[in-house]
Amino acid sequence: MLKNYNLFQNKTFLLAKIIGMILIPIILVLLPADFFDRGQSLCLSVLLFDVECYGCGMTRALMHLFHFDFRAAWDLNKISFLVFPILSYLYFQELLQSYHKYRFAKQDVHKVKSS
Repeated sequence: MLKNYNLFQNKTFLLAKIIGMILIPIILVLLPADFFDRGQSLCLSVLLFDVECYGCGMTRALMHLFHFDFRAAWDLNKISFLVFPILSYLYFQELLQSYHKYRFAKQDVHKVKSS
């Protein structure tokens, strides 16, 4: 019988998470810098009140920063210059923690023989 089985400690899950976290920046680099510039805003402040909030343009600005297009990022959202390094730091911290959990995680429950 399985006791206290946690999916997030499963080696297969951790490996999939690590691979996904490595692929996300690669995909973002391969997309053009203006990929998110088109389309309707999803911000409720803009949709309901026609007023931009402090977060408006953040996704687009971060994408431009990711592609080293500083002028466009500044024009879209000035706060992105503070948010980008913080998000990058937190992202890589999570990647490193996931890697360390993967290295020291127990084998999958199906592969471990009970005594």
